[in-house]
Amino acid sequence: MYLIDKINALVSQQVVPGISFAYLTADHLERRQVGLNTWLPQETALPANPLYDLASLTKVIGTTTVLLHLIEQKVLSTETAIYQYLPEFTDKRVTLRHLMTHTSGIQGYIPQRDCLSGKELIKALVKLPVTSNFNQVIKYTDTGPILAGLIIEKIYHQPVQSVIEQVVLQPLGLTTATFQPQPQNCVITSSKTGKNLQGVVQDPKAQQLGCHCGSAGLFASLNDVIRFSQFMLGQLTITQAPIQDATIKKLFHSFTPVLPGRSFGWDLRWNCLGEAVLYHTGYTGNFLAIDRQRQRALIVLSNRVHPFNNNQRFLSARNAIMELFLQS
Repeated sequence: MYLIDKINALVSQQVVPGISFAYLTADHLERRQVGLNTWLPQETALPANPLYDLASLTKVIGTTTVLLHLIEQKVLSTETAIYQYLPEFTDKRVTLRHLMTHTSGIQGYIPQRDCLSGKELIKALVKLPVTSNFNQVIKYTDTGPILAGLIIEKIYHQPVQSVIEQVVLQPLGLTTATFQPQPQNCVITSSKTGKNLQGVVQDPKAQQLGCHCGSAGLFASLNDVIRFSQFMLGQLTITQAPIQDATIKKLFHSFTPVLPGRSFGWDLRWNCLGEAVLYHTGYTGNFLAIDRQRQRALIVLSNRVHPFNNNQRFLSARNAIMELFLQS
């Protein structure tokens, strides 16, 4: 399959050190692991069943699913105003839908952000102003899912990452997915300063916020993401599933009038038949596409930030692979 050849080329053309990927349909699963864990300071092999820093895939697998669970339970709605749970956030127009479709218009800049403690960062985030982009522009940012995670904490009186474990990871049987991985089981990433990280989340805000971060921090294996994708495709029967099939089906349309449209928590792409496909990426080198209408999914996990953080070759290759998936 030409699609698989293009994914393998990420390694053969030295775009990334190694990858674990899967293409799944209703009756077939193609999965492979190729390449290395590291290039520098020396070459090392991938672990047998490696855990990847999923980065922003945490937003959709974890935080979004918990929010949808709470919406099903009628604890929240997409139109719940943020200030009701975070009174320090004073703009009463902004709702959960705005946060999770990236249309809140919240200004993202925080002076000397990386020098702040977790508590100081939270105080700064809830006081960020809303700009004239409110409900007018889709601008991807991690601020929305972080604030949504803080709302989850207000409801459960627990850190958001603990809630994700209880509500999503355990019921779905994602047995190796964790926020506290054993380093030797993890694929190595690299920080912006070039320092190798193993079993430590690469995202700076996630490092600062720790268990209170709803935008990044989850580590998982390819098996975990396959199982999650099968659940989203409706291919698994889960007794205590966090969300119902009807809720999943509703995600395959835009939740905002702002073009090109965005689902709740998820980005949207369209296949060759014009049908919506759920899509999300992770900064460390991951992407996931779920085509429910055609009962297929594509998962690519890599460490594109090793050894150099600014890996533009990966981004162009990712776009080409996704286009192949959508048009095939």
